[in-house]
Amino acid sequence: MAFFSRLRAERAATRELGEGVWRRAHDRFQRSLDRVFQVIEGIADDKVYNQLVKEANEMADLLATVRQLCTMAQRITPSNDEHIPQSTAGVHRSLTKSANDLATTAQVIAMMRMQAEAGESIDIESVRHRAQLVKEDVGRAAQLLTDSE
Repeated sequence: MAFFSRLRAERAATRELGEGVWRRAHDRFQRSLDRVFQVIEGIADDKVYNQLVKEANEMADLLATVRQLCTMAQRITPSNDEHIPQSTAGVHRSLTKSANDLATTAQVIAMMRMQAEAGESIDIESVRHRAQLVKEDVGRAAQLLTDSE
């Protein structure tokens, strides 16, 4: 059953997002988000884990927004190849940057995890900073998409 539901979800995503740059922008964000949660799952300290899960959940809430932005961008400037449409290039740039910043957040969490395992004190402020950058990137993409309509 899981195979068919995954297949239906992929077909729906292809209908909404196409097979070009908007699909890749969405998938890149989703992979980065998955990586954040993979790294967090290995943290043994409950206090640190809970703080990081709070930040990760806030970033996970952005996934629906990213999908909506990519769907809208696909409607405005359809893409089924690697060509980035000129009129929405800024939107694509912001979405790509958000995924990259999210991947960097996963790296920061991984380094914090290593520090915690070594018995060093950690400060999650750097994770909050990276999460804020991701939120700003998604917000910028939304604003640029609104401006291009």
